[in-house]
Amino acid sequence: MSISMYQASVPVLVRGLTNLQAVLGKAEAHAAEKQIDPLVLTGARLFPDMLPLKRQVYIATDTAKGCAARLAGVEAPKFEDFEQTFDELDARIQKTIDYLKEFKPEQIDGSEARPVTIKMRTGPVEFVGLSYLLHFAMPNFFFHTTTAYDILRHNGVELGKLDFLGRDAAG
Repeated sequence: MSISMYQASVPVLVRGLTNLQAVLGKAEAHAAEKQIDPLVLTGARLFPDMLPLKRQVYIATDTAKGCAARLAGVEAPKFEDFEQTFDELDARIQKTIDYLKEFKPEQIDGSEARPVTIKMRTGPVEFVGLSYLLHFAMPNFFFHTTTAYDILRHNGVELGKLDFLGRDAAG
């Protein structure tokens, strides 16, 4: 049995974003219970030179929508990065999930050798689809979803591994 580029991307990204929504929901409940201004948590960082929680969500969602779009050979929608509250971050994640669910397997399957160019501050970086998916997009996505989890855990939100993996981690 083989796995397709679609199976290795869109469902995995949707699941990660859905789990991120649940983690943020726990953080919002934690803030309410402990009478913490929610903006303290959405602006929290692990270290002063690291990006805050809200930026981790921005990058995770941008990475997810960009991954599917690049593999399908289409332009990804642009999000403005204005979200500050948990409700706004949740809406951004949901908008990304809805976008990902528009893709069909036939748009992404067969993209293993498709040229993918990422515009970085240091200049363009060239990939082929499979290398982009496995060595850039997915690691970047999981780095930022993990960092979001870690920021919240560091700030006292009661989270466990299954919150990150999802309650139905077996599949």
